[in-house]
Amino acid sequence: MCGRTVISNFKSSSDAVSEGRILRKLEISKLPRVGKSRSFPVWNFEEKTKRERNGMFRGGYAGKILRIDLNQRKTATGDYPEELRRKYLGGRGVAAYFYYNELPVVLDPLTPENKIFFITGPLTGMPVLASTKMQLATRSPDTGYYLCSNSSGNFGPYLKFAGYDGVILEGRASSPVAIVIDDDGVHFQEAGHLRGQKTTEVDEYFKRALSGKRIGVMSVGPAAERGVRIACIQVDGRSFGRGGAGAVLAAKNVKALVSCGTRPVAVSAPESLKEFISRAAKDVRQSKRSHTTHGTPQYTEIINEFGCYPTRNFQTAIFEGIDTISSGYMKEHYFIRNQACYRCPVGCAQVCRVKEGAFKGAESDPEYETIGAFGGQCGVGDFGAIIAANQICDEEGIDTMTAGTLIAFAMECAERKLISREELDGIDLRFGKAEAMVEMVRRIARREGLGDLLAGGFNEIRGKRPELEPYMMHVKGMAFAHYEPRGFHGMGLGFGTSSRGACHNVGGWTIRDELVSKKYDRFATKGKGKLVQTLQDNRAYVDSLGICTVVRGALGFSDSPTGKVLEEVTGYDFTPELMKIGSRIYTLERLILNREGVDRKDDLLPRRMEEPLPEGIAKGRSITPAMYAEMLGEYYQIRGWDESGRPLPETLSRLEIP
Repeated sequence: MCGRTVISNFKSSSDAVSEGRILRKLEISKLPRVGKSRSFPVWNFEEKTKRERNGMFRGGYAGKILRIDLNQRKTATGDYPEELRRKYLGGRGVAAYFYYNELPVVLDPLTPENKIFFITGPLTGMPVLASTKMQLATRSPDTGYYLCSNSSGNFGPYLKFAGYDGVILEGRASSPVAIVIDDDGVHFQEAGHLRGQKTTEVDEYFKRALSGKRIGVMSVGPAAERGVRIACIQVDGRSFGRGGAGAVLAAKNVKALVSCGTRPVAVSAPESLKEFISRAAKDVRQSKRSHTTHGTPQYTEIINEFGCYPTRNFQTAIFEGIDTISSGYMKEHYFIRNQACYRCPVGCAQVCRVKEGAFKGAESDPEYETIGAFGGQCGVGDFGAIIAANQICDEEGIDTMTAGTLIAFAMECAERKLISREELDGIDLRFGKAEAMVEMVRRIARREGLGDLLAGGFNEIRGKRPELEPYMMHVKGMAFAHYEPRGFHGMGLGFGTSSRGACHNVGGWTIRDELVSKKYDRFATKGKGKLVQTLQDNRAYVDSLGICTVVRGALGFSDSPTGKVLEEVTGYDFTPELMKIGSRIYTLERLILNREGVDRKDDLLPRRMEEPLPEGIAKGRSITPAMYAEMLGEYYQIRGWDESGRPLPETLSRLEIP
């Protein structure tokens, strides 16, 4: 399949080499100063390397990939082949390419043999809107399969300014370590004193230690150190959330990675780019005004009104307590400020604080999915409890979506007397019990009692307690996102065929087409294969660019992309190739999953989807096996996969996957 040589001209280092010193026992206060300016780097648009001038690309890429051997605490720097960039862009595409070529089929995700591939996109850190995104790929301890994940934050931009488009972590450090990457190179710091610290405390530590510098911090919390398989990696208040990448990083004995580069990266056409971005910023501020005002929580009321709001572990799709967890209620009673990511004019994060009651003092910025997981799914109408649960997850380093869905599953099992009193250990774990829900989040983070079982995720639970399988809402081990597929069937197909499990982002966010514009009959099966394939391919290439999806429309990255801003940054016209690149990425991910044992049987939905919804606009609707088979068959045919879900040889040839 794909060739084995993915990075050329690697140069290794031991104690002191051109790409940076390796400092084994370094006090962080003694790190070389990077500069005290807090302004964005000044782009020297004329200063390009000889390789950039004479090659395919004239901007957007630093041109180097950093490889870190944690076993030896050594680094190697390699060129970033232009052909690899042309075919996979960066970000998710290139991370998947590395994964395919470097990770064996049989692998325990928490062993040193697993790797993490962090890759930026060509627009990451560049002077465009919301150029904040970075992607990772690793073997998931939550699902046991390939994992792709993205995060905002400052780490990606400042990594690129340090001269690297990506970082590959291999092996396992002999003791807890933090890794600082700056203009002078790569520095290892002993981090035993940070073990057990919350992610917020780790962030503050590095901000104090590197005061005067603009930094990006990736860190894991205590939950990851305890081997919680749904642990995330926090990145400047955002996260690589689903799939358990935090547990992988902690298993490598890495507490944090810090980037603080200051060197500019070239832009091919600075003046026309500046004009384009000025217009796009005005468009975004206008078109995404509701995102500034209410953020993603605005979807809470909307999805409930459509009868698609998962409630009490997907037993129904209308939540009677919606009024007290709506975005309007949040804004009136809990909102304190907006928070924006790197170079974002929207600021969609809604930071909230509980001012009274049992959860007084709790503060976090719950997104739609978090509200759904701890709200409707758990039957909890107390927004203060949602804020508190979100805060615990952020500090301990746990994915909110998976945690909430696991707790909802446990609540149903407890109500059905499938979980013993001894396992509950004094918790009144029933739907609607806010304090019990928050306490269960703590127990998952600490792996205490029933929390120890839930901390393993659905894949581990079904191995230990197979009798509970009928109540597990997942695909390929990944918990359902907070949308009811019986209310719009394209979302169900997206959940089933997503490259990482039941994910609304990777699988295809069909809300615009099925619910809002009503371009498609949401209860129909015909045409859903094409819809989902198009959305998946669009998302795959956008995830490879390094920008937030909130602004992709304003930048021209739709299902019929223009690619103008990408050409102005890189000097290469990707426009005719973008959707094909997306399809190439998605098909490569499918090859990975096939190699790991995934086929048609793993694309199926839980049996609960066959049960008619009991109430709401979608009352009586279900997804029968015949309906799903029709959608899945259409999808496979459009993809160019066989009936078992494997890409055909002619498909690989068409997509240039050797």
